[in-house]
Amino acid sequence: MTRRELDAAGITDPVLRADYAQCRRLNARHGKTYFLATRLLPLEHRSAVHALYGFARWADDIVDDLDPHRTPGERDRLLSRLESDLANGLPAGGGDEPVVRAVADTAARYGIEHALFADFLSSMRADLTVTDYPTYADLQGYVHGSAAVIGLQMLPVLGTVVPREEAAPYAAALGVAFQLTNFLRDVGEDLDRGRVYLPGDLLAEHGVDRPLLEWSRRTGRSDPRIRAAFVAAEAMTRGMYRAAEPGIAMLDPRVRPCIRTAFVLYGGILDAIAAEDYTVLHRRAVVSRWRRAATAAGGVLGVARARWAARGPRRTAAADGGVTRWKEPVR
Repeated sequence: MTRRELDAAGITDPVLRADYAQCRRLNARHGKTYFLATRLLPLEHRSAVHALYGFARWADDIVDDLDPHRTPGERDRLLSRLESDLANGLPAGGGDEPVVRAVADTAARYGIEHALFADFLSSMRADLTVTDYPTYADLQGYVHGSAAVIGLQMLPVLGTVVPREEAAPYAAALGVAFQLTNFLRDVGEDLDRGRVYLPGDLLAEHGVDRPLLEWSRRTGRSDPRIRAAFVAAEAMTRGMYRAAEPGIAMLDPRVRPCIRTAFVLYGGILDAIAAEDYTVLHRRAVVSRWRRAATAAGGVLGVARARWAARGPRRTAAADGGVTRWKEPVR
């Protein structure tokens, strides 16, 4: 499938094709939920999405690798090298790392703002030193760079049926919803890395602090205060999904099945957490294979409907009040 995706995207340079293929492999290995959803995108969009997520995954691995032999100083040097490579690569359309070359090419093709990548790396750098967030307001600064900007990077690739700035807040909110889901699902693994992403004020409302979380993680025992805090974190996250959902209808109809599928699958992680009684400190909640398959099948049906609808009379920009149905890549 990689060759067809690259051909459809008009990526012909052999080195660049290999760079994009590496990004795709990163996503297939690390992001099973979202990778499944991207299979529903039109072929010509997939390589760009893989480049954006492949770069994010590469940076995230630098700061999250649990290898005990990798010192904080080494992580700092690796991240600084990536920052420098990207800063030079974005304007020049190149880079030393394959993921940088691919994402620089994608940014150029779709006119993605360079500042979004700088904001992302700023949040990744925070992971080297920041171990908790006392309030939700503090956490919002982090998730802007770690998650909201991913949604904003995606918008030019996906295309919209409304002015892009109208869809932007919803795309940002969806990125944050996905991130908050990860925070709750991975709370135990993050604690092993020395980090607590759940807001301190939310935890404190239920009598929870880091020592209590560490005790539960270490002993495998539960505590009603922890469960109550995780229920509240789930409710907060579901609120972000509700805020983001109207934005799906603002996207190009051809890409909506993909984003809707990702929306449902990530929401399914919250369902799995609740079904396992919020024991995320002791085990990782996952969406069952049958549910992933059923959701993906629904997405395939949505793709078929979108293609069928596209065969009907084409509406012009004038008929839509001057708003284009979707954006073409910037060449």
